[in-house]
Amino acid sequence: MVKMGKDYYSVLGIQKGASEDEIKKAYRKQALKYHPDKNKSPGAEEKFKEIAEAYDVLSDPKKKDIYDKFGEEGLKGGVPGGGGNFSYSFQGDPHAMFTEFFGGRNPFEQFFGRNGGMGEDMETDDPFASFGMGFPRSFNTGSHGGRPGKKQDPPVTHDLRVSLDEVFTGCTKKMKISRKRLNPDGRTTRSEDKILTVEVKKGWKEGTKITFPREGDETPTNIPADVVFVVKDKPHPVYKRDGSDIIYPAKITLREALCGCTVNVPTLDGRKIKLTNPDIVRPGMKRHMTGEGLPLPKSPDRRGDLVVEYEVLFPERLSQSAKDTIASVLPAS
Repeated sequence: MVKMGKDYYSVLGIQKGASEDEIKKAYRKQALKYHPDKNKSPGAEEKFKEIAEAYDVLSDPKKKDIYDKFGEEGLKGGVPGGGGNFSYSFQGDPHAMFTEFFGGRNPFEQFFGRNGGMGEDMETDDPFASFGMGFPRSFNTGSHGGRPGKKQDPPVTHDLRVSLDEVFTGCTKKMKISRKRLNPDGRTTRSEDKILTVEVKKGWKEGTKITFPREGDETPTNIPADVVFVVKDKPHPVYKRDGSDIIYPAKITLREALCGCTVNVPTLDGRKIKLTNPDIVRPGMKRHMTGEGLPLPKSPDRRGDLVVEYEVLFPERLSQSAKDTIASVLPAS
């Protein structure tokens, strides 16, 4: 009976026979959980190293095959005929492996308030699922460390134009980008198009940023830039925006301003609300219609206000008789 020694599958929390993607996902989950920057409990550093060693073996087909047949002793040359002339010991740096796995970036920096982020709670089983990151390339630390000398290009920023109606309901935007990708030879590049999908959430404010990690140009000497979309408001034919409030300019005549008026105020969802003001309307006067604005980004079931701003239209000219009539009825002071 072969003595297994270390159970690398148990270290990653998976069953023997797990697929390549399951092994990657397990490493990602366990490494994030026990990374010393996040986990301050005693033994976390040692556990982090064990996780790196387990992934180093199970992500390499040759090492995995020997380990599956002959266990740790066979892998390390302790079983005759086990690994032949193969002798393994983990020489890698678990921190370098972690950095390489996540593309040379600190993944904890990715947890931003959204537009879309995870916020400060990182206890989810799969914290990167909401970023649509997919699995990074597998990596072997036995013979080499990270990618020394490679730096990430600065972010590539694009405007993402959205209408108030799209912010009101939420929408899906498909953005086409062109970028360079390395060919299999690792030296030459090719141009390719890719569609990036942005889920615009209800109430997103102008300036909200959506980041797609490492989707920029790829060359033999760089780490691809992040592609960042920045929300910009499209001009609206009726309203102006002020955060989660929308402003409706209600034009009324001087007569209506002095004698009272009723304005039919249009809402974002196509209704009309009658707003009656029996009093004198002064220039710049505002009325708030609570809950008729845009969804609040952090509480989309609640909404801002629709603010009615009165604009008094003065007549360009008056007849002498009109002037006399007005003079006789208006107070002199």
